[in-house]
Amino acid sequence: MSQVVKTPLPQSSHLWSMVQTDDFIDGYAVRSDLSPSEAAKIGLSMPVWADTLLKLRNAIVKPLGLKTDTSDAGPDAIFPVTYDSNDELILGTDDNHLNFRIAIKREGEMIHMATWVHRNNALGRAYLAVIMPFHVLIVRDCMKRIARHKTTTPIAS
Repeated sequence: MSQVVKTPLPQSSHLWSMVQTDDFIDGYAVRSDLSPSEAAKIGLSMPVWADTLLKLRNAIVKPLGLKTDTSDAGPDAIFPVTYDSNDELILGTDDNHLNFRIAIKREGEMIHMATWVHRNNALGRAYLAVIMPFHVLIVRDCMKRIARHKTTTPIAS
């Protein structure tokens, strides 16, 4: 099994065009032969414990007027696709309190995943501070699942 490495998102990522001063962005990578879309499908299929946390989050933030959509596809998807190319997939949405994107990028034999957050106000700053420990657990678990999964499709050189 490949080790999850905390590392910056490659500079060739389309996500960097969104990053502003004081935005949050993290990055992790694992060795994988999956395409970005295959990695997203595997990694973002939440385990029961993470799905339970998401349901709890939605119940708490709904009275605050934050987005709580959880459909799998379309404009109401929790992670709608905002950018798609052969080597990168970016998903995410904008909300009142913050804008976020998840980039999944293939570079060489590695799949990189980064989360970018632009906080729009004090609620966004507080929200990010509260969810950060859960975010790290969920992303690391996501990357471990990607690393364990093998595809029969060879990586293009």
